[in-house]
Amino acid sequence: MKKNVLLLETIADEALALLEENANVFEGYTEGGLNEVLGRIEVHAVITRGKGQIDKRLMDCCPDLEVVARCGVGLDNVDVAEATARKIRVVNAPGSNAATIAEHTLALMLMLMRNLYQSVERVKQHDWNWRNQYAGDELNGKTLGILGMGNIGKRVAKLGEAFGMKVLYWSRTTQNLPMEELLKQSDVISLHLPLTQETNEIIGAAQLALMKPTAFLINTARGALINHAALLDALNANTIAGFAADVLPDEPPVENLSVVQHPHALITPHTASLTAATYQRMCLLTVKNVLAILGGGAAELNSVYNRDSFI
Repeated sequence: MKKNVLLLETIADEALALLEENANVFEGYTEGGLNEVLGRIEVHAVITRGKGQIDKRLMDCCPDLEVVARCGVGLDNVDVAEATARKIRVVNAPGSNAATIAEHTLALMLMLMRNLYQSVERVKQHDWNWRNQYAGDELNGKTLGILGMGNIGKRVAKLGEAFGMKVLYWSRTTQNLPMEELLKQSDVISLHLPLTQETNEIIGAAQLALMKPTAFLINTARGALINHAALLDALNANTIAGFAADVLPDEPPVENLSVVQHPHALITPHTASLTAATYQRMCLLTVKNVLAILGGGAAELNSVYNRDSFI
């Protein structure tokens, strides 16, 4: 008998087709869809992406839950502790977006270092003479400081080395330099840390003050890793040279988040992992593992967050 799966958001077509072939799928993201399901149908699995919240309230409404899943890497919108306490498996897709986010990180790095954004805009405005006041530099020979050496951080390190950069790194488990020294020595600092109580606003006024006035800060991890009020002060005071990010503390940004409008900031709308290949890969991996668990089989171990909780 097919089991019932609740979707809190849309997923890739191929993943959806596989899910519909092997389970009864209910769309909780349509108007009234969630109310139609909760309390009326036995829900055995819930799948979300980045916005739909899998919290205690939802779990209370789904007493038959066996697995909750996110088609993505972070688990910010899943209450893992609550699920683990209830012996509900938690699935995500670690590593599935490492390549594309590392590429996006390097793209932002190049845009800042080479001042590409302003150059392109000036030419569109028919201002070819902008080249006479152009100011930019190159990555080759610069020092890249990476905070967080997981799948993405390691890929960024390799790409940085390929560009001729010296790589420094720091994380809780491995480092070749204390974080304070990394901040002082790096020309580009790239954040690839998970968001936890310990890493929330890990970059604040004190850390920004350690950076070179010519240094750039890149964030493609989580917006709340940075205190944005302190960041704006640093940009206004030229304490750092520029900032680029694909993530913000609030998405879409609140109106008074002036960093978005700052002339030395480049912000993309959380699109680093939205390439067709990565979106398909993360959704398929998640769905395959959800179906494996619902069928009583073994999921791929590298995509089950709390697999050791029930041994």
